[in-house]
Amino acid sequence: MTNNPSHRYFLWLSFDGTAYHGWQIQPNGMSVQEKVQQCLSTLLRQPIEVTGAGRTDAGVHARQMACHFDTLQPLDTIQLAYRLNRMLPRDISCCRAEAVPADRHARFSATRRTYRYFIHTGRDPFLRHFSVEMHWQLDFALMNEAAAWLATVTDFRAFCKANADNKTTRCQVSCARWVQTAPTTWYFEIAANRFLRNMVRAVVGTLVDVGRHRLSLDDFRRVVLAGTRSDAGESMPAHGLFLWEIAY
Repeated sequence: MTNNPSHRYFLWLSFDGTAYHGWQIQPNGMSVQEKVQQCLSTLLRQPIEVTGAGRTDAGVHARQMACHFDTLQPLDTIQLAYRLNRMLPRDISCCRAEAVPADRHARFSATRRTYRYFIHTGRDPFLRHFSVEMHWQLDFALMNEAAAWLATVTDFRAFCKANADNKTTRCQVSCARWVQTAPTTWYFEIAANRFLRNMVRAVVGTLVDVGRHRLSLDDFRRVVLAGTRSDAGESMPAHGLFLWEIAY
């Protein structure tokens, strides 16, 4: 008897993470992964497990998250995305679905991930859910000098959440910069081959200390190279952070 070959599909998702305990399934609350699996299992009338490109913390958003799943039945990807969107809650969207080779993996095949962290320096009620209001005058030129230096760093232990289960704290950062989009709005963009848990929010918090002149550039470099999390800045609030893009 010949085994039926399985088919692998990628889903490209966007989500507002406000109501979720992150991407990964958690014992204490609803996650985006659990909600997607529930809808897929109902839609395809079989148990479906999805594998994501990575994890996001509770309250973090995604402009682009990739995940994959396997099934024995061939699927019409246009209809799959359409029907899945009819079932998903309004804060999760399937942008597209595509058939991929069986060895393409949402997590391990990714070559680069990009995050953006949004802040605003003037009070704006329309930004409050997806951007963090700053109450200090920030030296963005100095923050950009510090950010650019991160591309020379290989070990990001200083920005790793305590007691995290990372096998290594080494990452290859290819881009780190502050971008101004309006007189009072900015975002921090960072791209790397991988990220540590809570890394981006800790990097932003430490760069804010540089922008407030609480840390000099030399201080910033010493903190990063020393690799002690308690010496780095505070972790910034989750709602300003977006997983922005994943490259394969």
